[in-house]
Amino acid sequence: MRANKADRTMTRSLQAAPRDAWWRNGVVYQIYPRSFQDSDGDGIGDLPGIRRRLDYLADLGVDALWVSPFYPSPMADFGYDVADYYCDVDPRFGSLADFDALVAAVHARGMKLIVDFVPNHTSTQHPWFLESRSSRDDPKQDWYLWRDPAPDGGPPNNWLSNFGSPAWTFDAASGQYYCHLFLAAQPDLNWRHPEVRVALLEALRFWLRRGVDGFRLDVIYHVVKDVHFRDNPANPGFVEGMDPVHRLLPVYTADQPEVAQVLAEMRRVVDEFSDAASARVLVAETYLPIERLGAYYGADAAGNLLGAHLPFNFHLIGTPWNAASIDALVRAYEAALPAGAAPNWVLGNHDRSRVASRTGARSARLAAMLLLTLRGTPTMYYGDELGLEDVAIEPQDVQDPFEKNQPGLGLGRDPVRTPMPWSNAPHAGFTTGRPWLRLNDDWPGRNVLAQAADDRSILQLYRRLIALRRRHPALHRGEWLPLGVEGSTLAYAREHAGERLVVVLNFGSDNAEVLERQAPAGARILLSTLLDRRGELARGSHLRPFEGWILGLQ
Repeated sequence: MRANKADRTMTRSLQAAPRDAWWRNGVVYQIYPRSFQDSDGDGIGDLPGIRRRLDYLADLGVDALWVSPFYPSPMADFGYDVADYYCDVDPRFGSLADFDALVAAVHARGMKLIVDFVPNHTSTQHPWFLESRSSRDDPKQDWYLWRDPAPDGGPPNNWLSNFGSPAWTFDAASGQYYCHLFLAAQPDLNWRHPEVRVALLEALRFWLRRGVDGFRLDVIYHVVKDVHFRDNPANPGFVEGMDPVHRLLPVYTADQPEVAQVLAEMRRVVDEFSDAASARVLVAETYLPIERLGAYYGADAAGNLLGAHLPFNFHLIGTPWNAASIDALVRAYEAALPAGAAPNWVLGNHDRSRVASRTGARSARLAAMLLLTLRGTPTMYYGDELGLEDVAIEPQDVQDPFEKNQPGLGLGRDPVRTPMPWSNAPHAGFTTGRPWLRLNDDWPGRNVLAQAADDRSILQLYRRLIALRRRHPALHRGEWLPLGVEGSTLAYAREHAGERLVVVLNFGSDNAEVLERQAPAGARILLSTLLDRRGELARGSHLRPFEGWILGLQ
């Protein structure tokens, strides 16, 4: 008997996610393309610039690159406002030929390429939106979320955009409001419209045919809104000074049940291009509670995972930086994962303060060891391997619309998007022109070339951590076994096929004794975050302040 289409799709989905698929444990490196490497002197990074730096990334040891948006855009939100059919490259970043050359060069070095995809909204300059607002009778009018004014002439409901203002903008020509959960220049698409789904899914196929290995799905948890457009309830925990978007609880604008169907449709498209030898991946941006992350893996009644391969877990970014809090977080997350799901961890990205600024510069090394020794897929943010910190941007130099719309609240993202410092050459080797944002003040000493020459730099720590992770199956595919918290120290084991490694991390500012239950007799330091200790431990050994060890057990 021939299998029906649904059965064949299910079989492909299961075959496309083998236990050792690269995305289950490979190290992902996020590149913000405006800030990585400029190749033409205009001060803005581009795709040829990324290609020029691939050997650096291969030497670092990462498995995949995630490149933030490069689509044609008026840059109201720096590429997250797409102005074409999602099937081209903005001239600022290069061309489709440059993209194809990048894909080939990435694959030639044994790495994978993940591209950003923006399904929630387009630019107001997108042809679809121009048609949509041209007439209430236009076939594309329902491709976006248009509503009549409230009885008083104001917005249809109380929804807020993520930039702190109302999520509705009045269009005088049509006499209606359109919805935008981000900037007014970013109108939200109507994912309940079948033609919208067809168009966006075909855009995914366009890039898959060009060889991409997966997609990071921007704000996927927002793509479907309440069908009745009900008001969001007030947030009882809001206090003045918080991000204004938190005045309301996003009950009707985020995490709607229908998002699961959208993810399942995207997953089927990705699986069309997947097989056991070349698995494609969906990474979902999901700022959600731990108990909701599991739902985005899309488990069906039989336990098959048919949603996102990796719903992003951002909880390390906001968890208090101490041993007890992190231990509790990891335990809760591990317990919440569906059977067979691949965990993942993130310490920073283009929207959040850099880890060295959040935890303190001395803890940045500890953070690196934590990220690269937990179970699952770690995602790094460019420059974290140099210990880059947030860079203060003067008011006259602000680029980010978040800061322009809500000045003084510390919401601006420019400080974490500054150019990558490559050397002590002019403009740190990033550009021959004027950088679009200022560099870190300490770039003459904190750059790739300087740290590559320093055997104990944080860059060398990242290289050695990634190499150790790749060399030891216990680290890249083993189970995570908690060993508990003792004062300021957190300990856990990674175990696979008889190999057992122990990670001990001191989050305190004082020396911390390593207990026998954490490091049994015969334990050897394989790697210290300070890169100056190795060998068998003497009884009564102490971790120094903010130091971590990876221990091998005989």
